[in-house]
Amino acid sequence: MNGLIGKKVGMTQIFAENGDEIPVTVLELGPCPVVQVKTTAKDKYASVQIGFEPLEPKDKKKISKPLQGHCEKAGVKPHRYLKEFRFEQDTEMKAGDVVTSSVLGGAHFVNVTAVSKGKGFAGVVKKFGFKGSPASRGSHEFFRHGGSIGMREFPGRIAPGKKMPGHLGNEKVTTLNLELVKIFPEKNLVLVKGSVPGATGSFVTVERSDRKEKKVQKQEGAKFVNPLKASKKKSGK
Repeated sequence: MNGLIGKKVGMTQIFAENGDEIPVTVLELGPCPVVQVKTTAKDKYASVQIGFEPLEPKDKKKISKPLQGHCEKAGVKPHRYLKEFRFEQDTEMKAGDVVTSSVLGGAHFVNVTAVSKGKGFAGVVKKFGFKGSPASRGSHEFFRHGGSIGMREFPGRIAPGKKMPGHLGNEKVTTLNLELVKIFPEKNLVLVKGSVPGATGSFVTVERSDRKEKKVQKQEGAKFVNPLKASKKKSGK
């Protein structure tokens, strides 16, 4: 299992052995029961679907009949969030198994996906960091505008992707290669260095960063080569 789902608890700080202050985001990951297991023989691909945050009987209005039947088939309670993780090969996991934050043990870096905070309608200065127009030499009511947006008679249109004012935030964002600082398996808490998209209490998906992990392993296994000696061997001296 290379990933897990949970929610963002908030931010705090810890101190390293040398006294450095490290800002961290606290994530509550798991326990996540396995709701469905797909195999290559039956479903043409291998994956595991897990759930997070079980719904109580008082939340009957939030539980649809399809969701209720889907979870009853696996022998677990209906959960608020469901997420599917794909595998290259069939897994030995089965419905009803519980996945905890310990699956991230041994990882150095993770990718965190969440929905960013919605900030409403924003101009180009706030949204894209435009410099704005000069505020002197007779400028009037034209300080935070985006400038000209169109073209001449040909082609006479605005190019696709033009940076213009519009809705900011409230979109799916993935932050790559965040350092995994510490795991508390008994409390299902994980500390990640730096900030994570979304507001406190929002749903997050955490996966191992394979690309960064391979780079770390390569550096750990690399041997130091003296460049002067290497150049002499190459020249045959």
